[in-house]
Amino acid sequence: MTRHVLSLSGGKDSAALAVYLRDRVPEMEYIFHDTGKELPETYDYMARLESILGRPVTRTTPDDPFEHWLAVYGDMLPSNHRRWCTKMLKLKPFEAYIGDDPTINYVGLRADENRTGYISTKPNIVAVYPFQEDGLVRADVIRILEDSGLGLPPYMEWGRSRSGCYFCFYQQKIEWVRLKRKHPDYFDLAKEYEVRSAAVSKSFTWCSGESLTELEQPDRMEQIERNHEASMARRMAKRENLPLSAVLGGIQIEEEEPQGCLICSL
Repeated sequence: MTRHVLSLSGGKDSAALAVYLRDRVPEMEYIFHDTGKELPETYDYMARLESILGRPVTRTTPDDPFEHWLAVYGDMLPSNHRRWCTKMLKLKPFEAYIGDDPTINYVGLRADENRTGYISTKPNIVAVYPFQEDGLVRADVIRILEDSGLGLPPYMEWGRSRSGCYFCFYQQKIEWVRLKRKHPDYFDLAKEYEVRSAAVSKSFTWCSGESLTELEQPDRMEQIERNHEASMARRMAKRENLPLSAVLGGIQIEEEEPQGCLICSL
């Protein structure tokens, strides 16, 4: 018997897909890859989603925590070139949960994006992409979430674009600044991991070419915020100058979150 499984990250796309398929695939199993390093807003969002789905969400907590794997990998912080965090804390628990059962894995990739990331290659797990198959784009995802009463993840209210661990290396520098302002305790924990890795090599930082100790200096934080505001102003001016035909033609002009691992950030 084939199992139907939808992996939830705490992000908007997987949440919207869960709502979208709730009545279409009643046998769906919902799972949440809980690394233990998520933001409190993510846990709150998952609890609200579970209530809306009316079904339990199983947590695939890894057997060994982040600290264990950090030591195994020689205190090297994960990065886009060495994504051991996704592999060991999310993909492996997911595959252990599935076992060898024939499984359809529902993935929340939209029709308006072209992304890649960690998706299981086990032969018994087949990934499907309902939003792409049905032509749903970002605006549709937002509509689904609003109509359901769930809305967007609350961390987006203070400027974080993605779900996943609070120290995710895919964060933009402006998001690190916002983490420092909103959750200074989590920022400090991320900095502790970075200091630990610095004992091995000073090149192991969460942000390319800059440590969190450097980034959190008041002048530097203000500079990052100014640069971000200027960048956003340029983007807004660009949108305002789009011809009417481009707008009516459905060109994607909405600010998009940076890419990351699918199993983490969808």
